[in-house]
Amino acid sequence: MPKTLDGQVTMEKTPSYFVTNEAPQRIHAMAKDIKLIVVVRNPVTRAISDYTQTLSKKPEIPTFEVLAFKNRTLGLIDASWSAIRIGIYALHLENWLQYFPLSQILFVSGERLIVDPAGEMAKVQDFLGLKRVVTEKHFYFNKTKGFPCLKKPEDSSAPRCLGKSKGRTHPRIDPDVIHRLQKFYKPFNMMFYQMTGQDFQWEREEGDK
Repeated sequence: MPKTLDGQVTMEKTPSYFVTNEAPQRIHAMAKDIKLIVVVRNPVTRAISDYTQTLSKKPEIPTFEVLAFKNRTLGLIDASWSAIRIGIYALHLENWLQYFPLSQILFVSGERLIVDPAGEMAKVQDFLGLKRVVTEKHFYFNKTKGFPCLKKPEDSSAPRCLGKSKGRTHPRIDPDVIHRLQKFYKPFNMMFYQMTGQDFQWEREEGDK
């Protein structure tokens, strides 16, 4: 981490920290009072998004349906496949809670971040003890990408949107596979809601479709 002056907040982001076994111990040894922010989204959507990203770099990989199952006939999900394993949030959180209290971790909803970016950013700023500088006027929704973009309200510079790797169209996945994944994740999601004290409503969202 770079040196930080009094009154400054240094931030660093690496998605793989949350799912790396050694990360909590190492980070705790470096700075036990650190504040941690974890962005989570529906693990089924996350797995498909993960696959879409890999597919864009390696078009020759097997289909999502093939990779997701150990045995398709028996409906056995392959939880060792990283796209599936990463979404078992309760499992990873258990590791972090051995080193950090829940009060030092903020969980941001990936779904809310898209529909209400200012609301989620208000929580982030409060958690970090910062003034609420980033508000609704700093965002506009990019219909092409399907994501909000950042803009500086005080000048006319071009808004900053997510890069080309974000907002890709997902491949069509067999609805039966999606249903089986929803059933697979449900007990882990419930455990995660209980551990965090937050209901991310992923099951309700699935029921609406």
